[in-house]
Amino acid sequence: MQKSNKLVQFSGIITDTDSNSVVPYVTITNLSNKGIKYAANYQGYFSIIVNPGDSLIFSAIGFNNKVLVLPTEINDFKYTEMVKMKPETVYLKAVRIYPWATIEEFNKDFLSMKVADDDMAIAKKNLSPKSIQGMILSLPRNSAEISNSNYRYNFDRMMNVNMRQTNPLLNPFAWGKLMQQIFAGDKSRESDK
Repeated sequence: MQKSNKLVQFSGIITDTDSNSVVPYVTITNLSNKGIKYAANYQGYFSIIVNPGDSLIFSAIGFNNKVLVLPTEINDFKYTEMVKMKPETVYLKAVRIYPWATIEEFNKDFLSMKVADDDMAIAKKNLSPKSIQGMILSLPRNSAEISNSNYRYNFDRMMNVNMRQTNPLLNPFAWGKLMQQIFAGDKSRESDK
């Protein structure tokens, strides 16, 4: 059969036959053109240049290979097709894993095993004062506690607006005024003599 020299832009999306979800990064091999390989993107989209009648193989990990032969008569310079790939099912033999090589090792480990506490003992440990104190110190406050403390802070601030006065002992101007009063008081006593 004579191969056509006409070039066609072949585009499409590769999906899964079972779920219609896209299959990303599929390798597309053109068997009719020296095995040139192309790749679909992460959304399963591809766009390649082919000749009409080319044979293409679509392959991806976890899927059966799909062979697609393009029509020999394509009237336009572009051709689109949805390619559906069938998932590959792999059946593995059942495997049993034993952690002990011999029965003696099992008996030794079983006899030295520490038996876990029952539910009542675990609950008593979790509700002990020492455990609760540790949780109080380590757990962050929840939103209700933060909201309550903010409410109390704002309420106390609002109620104590008139009671807030600065301490005159911490004010340098108040100290200066006190010193002036002391010196003025001493002068008045001296003039009385």
